[in-house]
Amino acid sequence: MATNLASETAVVTKRSGFSRFWSALKQLFHELVGAVFAVLAFAWVQSAIRAWTRDVAHWLVATAFAVAAVMGIFSWTSFRRARKLQRQTQ
Repeated sequence: MATNLASETAVVTKRSGFSRFWSALKQLFHELVGAVFAVLAFAWVQSAIRAWTRDVAHWLVATAFAVAAVMGIFSWTSFRRARKLQRQTQ
């Protein structure tokens, strides 16, 4: 009866307290940055809608929407990176 010892004996590496704290701090940083970018994206969308209703030049409205899209992408990637850090620690 042959058994695969590699699958049965998992190597458990204990992480020190500072290492766990540092990874939690990195995850919190990415989540905070993602939240800040989400708020900025919302503010730019609001500004673009306000400019649209007041008949401002179309290039200004398009620029505001473009900046909002960039901020939204930054927010999404920051939250995605925080999630990736969380998966690595589990």
